[in-house]
Amino acid sequence: MSKRLLVVDDEVNLLRAVEACLRAEGFEVVTARSGAEALVSIAQTIPDLIVSDIRMPGMSGYELAQQLRASSRTVLVPVVFLTAKGEMGDRIEGFRSGVDAYLTKPFEPDELIAVIKSILNRVERTHSEIARLVGTQNQGPTDFYDEQLTEAENRIATLVARGLSNKEIASELEISVRTVENHISHILDKKCFNNRVEIARYVFASDRSPIP
Repeated sequence: MSKRLLVVDDEVNLLRAVEACLRAEGFEVVTARSGAEALVSIAQTIPDLIVSDIRMPGMSGYELAQQLRASSRTVLVPVVFLTAKGEMGDRIEGFRSGVDAYLTKPFEPDELIAVIKSILNRVERTHSEIARLVGTQNQGPTDFYDEQLTEAENRIATLVARGLSNKEIASELEISVRTVENHISHILDKKCFNNRVEIARYVFASDRSPIP
């Protein structure tokens, strides 16, 4: 299943370079030119991981990270700083704001990819362990959530579990990508999930059959 990454940077050339690097590794990549634009994107669909610059017009990367950590919906979303600010004080402030990794420009593509994959693998292991512990208590996933999904949301959740991207889901259901993103955002809110991986786990654990 493709991981959705959000890359935030006001430098267009750098933004494109990082996007190309990550897409080549099979990631689904969304970009934003500012912290404010990033928050708009996150409000629609929570990414599996965020790569952000620090020095940007308006909202800095520090402020963006602090806002993410202050929200229950995004508190666990991994954040990687990719920035030209490489002094020790900058790094300390970055980690204090809640980031998971700190890389400096010019960046090494292999290092960035290794860091991202390491963080995502750690998240996967954590989720698997939590699921195992929950299972030992004989509690199904629906025991924790009261709000039910609509028929449309259940259908989209099933397609997410099949590994389809938002664009592919929109094509299959003959709706707009924005509508798909809105439905996924509602699913995340209703079930208190953080990303698409948790939606997939919910579908599989609930024994929903994939849509033919």
